[in-house]
Amino acid sequence: MSDSSKSKSSLNLNPSPTLQCKDLHEYLKSRSPQFLETLYNYPTICLAVYRELPELARHFVIRLLFVEQPVPQAVVTSWVSQTYAKEQAKSCEALSELLVWQEAPIPGGMPGWMLAQSFKKNLKVALLGGGRPWSMSSSLEPDGKARDVAFLDAYALERWECVLHYMVGSAQTEGISADAVRILLHAGLMTRDAEDGSAVITRAGFQFLLLSTAKQVWLFLQHYLHTAEKRSLSAAECLAFLYQLSFSTLGKDYSTEGMSNNMLVFLQHLREFGLVYQRKRKAGRFYPTRLALNMASGRGEGAEAGGGGAGGAPAQRGYIMVETNYRVYAYTQTSLQVALLGLFTELLYRFPNLVVGVLTRESVRAALRGGITAQQVVHYLQQHAHPRMHSADTAGVRATSALPPTVLDQIKLWESERNRFTYTEGVVYNQFLSQADFVVLRDHAKLQGVLTWQNERSRTMVVTRQGHDDVKKFWKRYSKTS
Repeated sequence: MSDSSKSKSSLNLNPSPTLQCKDLHEYLKSRSPQFLETLYNYPTICLAVYRELPELARHFVIRLLFVEQPVPQAVVTSWVSQTYAKEQAKSCEALSELLVWQEAPIPGGMPGWMLAQSFKKNLKVALLGGGRPWSMSSSLEPDGKARDVAFLDAYALERWECVLHYMVGSAQTEGISADAVRILLHAGLMTRDAEDGSAVITRAGFQFLLLSTAKQVWLFLQHYLHTAEKRSLSAAECLAFLYQLSFSTLGKDYSTEGMSNNMLVFLQHLREFGLVYQRKRKAGRFYPTRLALNMASGRGEGAEAGGGGAGGAPAQRGYIMVETNYRVYAYTQTSLQVALLGLFTELLYRFPNLVVGVLTRESVRAALRGGITAQQVVHYLQQHAHPRMHSADTAGVRATSALPPTVLDQIKLWESERNRFTYTEGVVYNQFLSQADFVVLRDHAKLQGVLTWQNERSRTMVVTRQGHDDVKKFWKRYSKTS
């Protein structure tokens, strides 16, 4: 008898990982204690963390900020009514996860809480002043070529849309840097096609396009920070600078004086992504854009992808009409929105303010092969449905979805066509010397619940990868006794 490993895999057939957009709390919780300790040396980060804490946790921090010895945990508990015990437990957990406070023994053996020294010291600097200046300097001579807010918004939108255009495979990909492409690949938002090596969007990438601009930028920068060490940059220093930008004033210029060489390199990367505007590399000043001001919390109500906003502008109203004959009409002039639509529709005509396409089996299956799900296609069409779609009714019955039921069902049926086969990794056992040996091993695998397939005539069976070791050990024991 012989066994051989058979790994069933195919391009984009295995599910892509679900996109995880962490807020600041979740992001910091995933980093090491050493990273957090370094991070709390920056007042701007301490202030940002304080602002993101639950309300009760902020209350605890303020009460402990000027206390130099540990406070008994029982005393901290007594500050809150038992009615809010659940909120208190959540706040204490948040403070512990972020290492804002730590357990400290009290004479007599009682457990106590005490704020981390670096966090306490630098939060005081952020709230009260003192020490070295932690905010960016804006003491500059008046800029003869000053830029207003409208210009900065347009610049930020143009730069960020370069990234989004590249993701959707649009022809307008001029200006995207190799660094941005590497981050998209590292984040799993794009992957290399197995046939021609070109970058194609993944399921997570399509989810990314559905996020608000603020969340897109924050997620993108999280992955940038994960690869910062490869660029000889300090992730902690970069994150602190990002939060300095988030506390800046839109339309105001700031000096690069005193910035280290590494931070000047980081500034150029932010310039490429549209978070800052700088006329020349050696201009000595830069303007933070709305992307930088809104991305820090990742909660900005920026426009959805292709909405025409720059992280703070209001989202565009719905612009897509879908008919029961699968025709799609998009009232838009934005090439990014057209490119997004082209991911799963066959585009037929384009007019100055209207694009006409059709949902076909081939166009939807092409999107499915790229890792996009039917649910994501439906969600996108519903999210951007024209107001007239929401008010439409069918035979006098108010529809529960903005899309025609026939279109909704057909998109899901096209996906079901691809899910008729299940791909399972397993191990093949064959070349048994006798039928009795085959039956014994097959019955053992079936009893253990690891038998995937068997053919008695050819004496061949397949067991799961997880059950392979157990079946192999059983066969060795059986072979010795038979």
